[in-house]
Amino acid sequence: MRTPLQQRFRAWIAAPAYPWVTGGALTVGAVTELIVFRGSVTTTIGVLVSSASLMWRRSFPPVAVLTVAAGLLGFAGDINLYVSIMASGLIGCYTLGRTRVLHPAVTVAGAALGALCVNLVHINTWSRMDLPVPALWEKGSLSLFAESFLLTVVIFGAVMMGDAVRSREETRRERDLAQAQLIAMERQQAAEAERAAIARELHDIVSHSVSMIAVQAESATYTTPGLTPEARDGFQQIAGTARSSMAELRRLLGVLRTPQGQENTALTAPQPTLDHLAELVEQHRAVGGEAELRVTGEWVSLPAAWELSAYRIAQEALTNARKHAPGARTVVEIDYGADRLLTLRIHDDGPGPGSGPSSGAGHGLTGMRERAALVGGRLSAGAGPDGGFLVEAELPWGTG
Repeated sequence: MRTPLQQRFRAWIAAPAYPWVTGGALTVGAVTELIVFRGSVTTTIGVLVSSASLMWRRSFPPVAVLTVAAGLLGFAGDINLYVSIMASGLIGCYTLGRTRVLHPAVTVAGAALGALCVNLVHINTWSRMDLPVPALWEKGSLSLFAESFLLTVVIFGAVMMGDAVRSREETRRERDLAQAQLIAMERQQAAEAERAAIARELHDIVSHSVSMIAVQAESATYTTPGLTPEARDGFQQIAGTARSSMAELRRLLGVLRTPQGQENTALTAPQPTLDHLAELVEQHRAVGGEAELRVTGEWVSLPAAWELSAYRIAQEALTNARKHAPGARTVVEIDYGADRLLTLRIHDDGPGPGSGPSSGAGHGLTGMRERAALVGGRLSAGAGPDGGFLVEAELPWGTG
């Protein structure tokens, strides 16, 4: 878990002005060093180019090659290692490793070759300064190349650090993408499973109604006295159409059948209605929950799809309350609105959203939204006005 200070620091690094500020600050520091130490022309050009080029390292990462090369050139022009050269060179190597302008092995090999050239220039400078410089074939001559060895080790460390950060960021992006895809797939599967369950339940409702039409039409041809032949044929056509519709419903149900070996109780069990809500609340109390049922408005017999959707929403909301807010008091309110709108509210006084073992929308809320949308309604879920968790569904039944 990052501290607020770390978060602010990372946000500053990610800001567009960051490379310009750091590059400009290093350039100012380089100018100060050049004034104090009075570097040669070669050193001056190398130091200024190495520092100033860092301002473009984010918009144009290949410029880091120029940064490192200019830094090595500036160091070759003077036996003194300027702080600005050291800082800009390390940042340039880190940038090359993080952006992979070149393969890290190529970057390190090229920089090591440059460090060796700088070392050879310094050896020549030391000999012209009458310093004791052994010949390359004499004993102790390998110590002359300690400078290039140290430069190579430092360059290698900076490049590898940049490459490690790049690898970590790519891994994080891939993980986040995979997680987002998994969540999207789970929600899609949950929605598909809920729609399949709804379709199976509606099949029972519709098939019952259609079968009743077929039976009544068949019976009318024998129980209604004084029917004309035309009327008898009309009843027979109604019965035939109903039987055809039943066959078509059974064919469509084949797409939604459960896998072989699993019991499909949804096809045989009677479908619950709002009259069963009292039993549902009693079941909630029986397992240790505290619940209350409130009904307002004038009772209206709703179409079966509306009754079933409202019951399933209340059932899922009570299940979520037991799961995420055990022991909380839950109130189930049903309002038969005068404007032909059934309003269903399930509210608990638990800790509210985000406090349970699972965060996010969840499959239960996905299913409830599918239920409400099926009958042209809408559902909202979240923190209640007085705390806890509130599920509210509005199901218009006037056009049912």
